[in-house]
Amino acid sequence: MKKLFFASLCLAALVGCQDNKSKVDNAVSAERDSLNKVIAQKDNEINDIMSTFNQIEEGLREIGQAEGRISVARDGEGASRTQRIAENMQFIQQTMQQNRELIDKLRTQLRESSINGEQLKKTIESLALQLEEKDKQLQQLRAELDAKDIHIMDLDEKIANLNTNVSNLSSESAKKSETISAQDKQLHTAWFVFGTKKELKDQQILKNGKVLQGNFNKEYFTKVDIRVDKEIKLYSRSAKMLTSHPSSSYTLQRDANKQYVLRITDPQLFWSTSKYLVILVD
Repeated sequence: MKKLFFASLCLAALVGCQDNKSKVDNAVSAERDSLNKVIAQKDNEINDIMSTFNQIEEGLREIGQAEGRISVARDGEGASRTQRIAENMQFIQQTMQQNRELIDKLRTQLRESSINGEQLKKTIESLALQLEEKDKQLQQLRAELDAKDIHIMDLDEKIANLNTNVSNLSSESAKKSETISAQDKQLHTAWFVFGTKKELKDQQILKNGKVLQGNFNKEYFTKVDIRVDKEIKLYSRSAKMLTSHPSSSYTLQRDANKQYVLRITDPQLFWSTSKYLVILVD
């Protein structure tokens, strides 16, 4: 009987050890999976960034080759040299514009990634400086061509059109940004008022026991940004909410002077039912 009891204890202990080992194994496996996901995410981010780096470097290499072709054509002879120079100058201009866009893309990729690399930032700015230097070299090259009386009118017109398009795009982008900013501000704007029964009636805010019915005076309200303004002092020892707002989204508490203060704990929920807040005070 004792042997049977001892064997049962051993079996129970063994099962308990196996259960604990299983829990530990599961925890380790979950942690490993989580770590692998983080590593995979960083790998993808790094691969995307390096791909953009490679595109920029390839663009700079192609610009250098095009500059070499221009130098050869500039010192040569023949009616086709102007055409060859124009084609290469146009190629350089387009490639430089592409590289500017890629550098902006690179900055965005780094800013939005989970990688915090100061060296990467320095490398990006170094590429931007290289592009600026190329732009100066291109201006110098154009001056040298002008000195040799090699004028590229067609290219000048295309560059002028490109600059106009860029200017128009910048203006359009600025207008869109202003519109989005205005819409965002409007989306997060609300209005509140507190007053005595007489004051609210005088402004048609409270009429026949009903609130915000008919043509009430909107100018009497105070405008707030719901993302910022989360506390409203009521300067009264009596306060009653007349508009409907979820009770879990705010508190009405007294301050040291026993006067009520409205604290909005969940702005999105609080203003979801109404963008107007009316409070009756004495």
